[in-house]
Amino acid sequence: MTTSSAVGPSSALARYEPVIGIEVHCQLRTASKMFCSCSTAYDGAPPNTHTCPVCLGLPGSLPVINRRAVEYVLATGLAIEASNPAATRWDRKNYYYPDLPKGYQISQYDLPLAANGRLVVETSSGPVTVGIRRAHLEEDTAKLIHATAADGRRVSLVDFNRSGAPLMEIVTEPDIRSAEGARRYAEELQLLMRSIGVSDADMERGQMRVEANVSLRIRGTEAFGTRVEVKNMNSFRSVERAIAFEIERQAAALGAGEVLPQDTRGWDDTRGVTYVMRSKEDSQDYRYFPEPDLPPLRIDPAWLAEIRARLPELPAARRRRYQADLGLSAYDASVIVNDPTMTVAFEAIRAADAGLPAKEIANLVTGDYGRASKEIPDRTTDGLVGGANAAELADLLRRVISGDLSRANAKEVLAEHLSTGHRVGEIVDRRGFRQISDSGALEAVVDEILTANPTAVADFRAGKPQAVGFLVGQAMKATRGQANAAAIQAAIRRRLEAGEG
Repeated sequence: MTTSSAVGPSSALARYEPVIGIEVHCQLRTASKMFCSCSTAYDGAPPNTHTCPVCLGLPGSLPVINRRAVEYVLATGLAIEASNPAATRWDRKNYYYPDLPKGYQISQYDLPLAANGRLVVETSSGPVTVGIRRAHLEEDTAKLIHATAADGRRVSLVDFNRSGAPLMEIVTEPDIRSAEGARRYAEELQLLMRSIGVSDADMERGQMRVEANVSLRIRGTEAFGTRVEVKNMNSFRSVERAIAFEIERQAAALGAGEVLPQDTRGWDDTRGVTYVMRSKEDSQDYRYFPEPDLPPLRIDPAWLAEIRARLPELPAARRRRYQADLGLSAYDASVIVNDPTMTVAFEAIRAADAGLPAKEIANLVTGDYGRASKEIPDRTTDGLVGGANAAELADLLRRVISGDLSRANAKEVLAEHLSTGHRVGEIVDRRGFRQISDSGALEAVVDEILTANPTAVADFRAGKPQAVGFLVGQAMKATRGQANAAAIQAAIRRRLEAGEG
């Protein structure tokens, strides 16, 4: 059986079609837990310090519904075009495990808060519409910590700080047909949840957990194959690699005539393989029944309309607007929208000067500004990087477009503005940045560069056109980046082609 973790399909897949469904558990951005008032700010807190009788499951304690958590799931349902029931209820999902203090989890079974939605994702083979069966609320479990004691014994510890935190589970239909499609769906869902403000959805911090149900069937048939669940994927890259491996593993097994068991498997990112964790449960194994301590929840249409009115522009709509109204390419629109920091800067600069070409703004925020955002963690109250100001960023672009400031110098001005917050005009004046575009001044620079670099001139005449780039670089260096790069290149090329120098 193959153990390759490569993402490309094998020849065995010419016969088999992957059928993939995704389950995402997402921690909601609430101040308190799902059914009690304990704080959810437990990241880094000492173990078992954010607990109370309710989230510890002590006898006699009663749950109280977190209204904000319900609103977040309803908002997600609206964003994915799902339907909402007139009323929903809570159910007990029964299973016994050390991280579940009550022996059951309060969840939702047959009446979720949102159902029958969809999300369109872009893949290398085109757009794919992924049906979303349900989005429902439940409480999170505690956290098991497996460690080695001082005497060398292996121990398992339980931290209940996370127990009872509000968790949204989003389940797709089995509409995904590739490992890449699964990754793109997870990425788009994360972006959507961050955009509407319901979750930080940080996979590395466990705020978004992706599980995949993978099966294969002979191409052209309708019946599903044996479903295998894959867990422990803590990055988008892991999602794609794990599913690709599982597709290959199942194809090899079926091709060899093996019968696949319905397993739950973990992903070992280091070895690039999946491994058996336990046999897969079905819904009947959880013995669902209505939660007796919570009443049914009725969804008031006016409440739903209020939530809808608070929704911001969704990522897909923003990408369409950037292309249709602003003329950006699909690539530029996706890069900007997929990065909230870039989106904030793009919108802020446009608001500061609506006359600036959208493409120029896009080049700035996806280029030097975007790179700086990865290195500078600080943000202004407006969400801009470092000490940035939207009006100053617009001023920087105006100077470049008008020819007053070279792009090389603009890079330096931007870096200083982001790190210090100083005004662009002040930086330009203090550092003496004025783009040289005067033809007489540029010709004098060209004379100097051609005279000082006879080897490069000879290289050009010997049929090495890359020598022009070297000479342009020398001219920019000599003028401290202030020469108009396009004009200096044209002048050098004209002089060389005329046999001068």
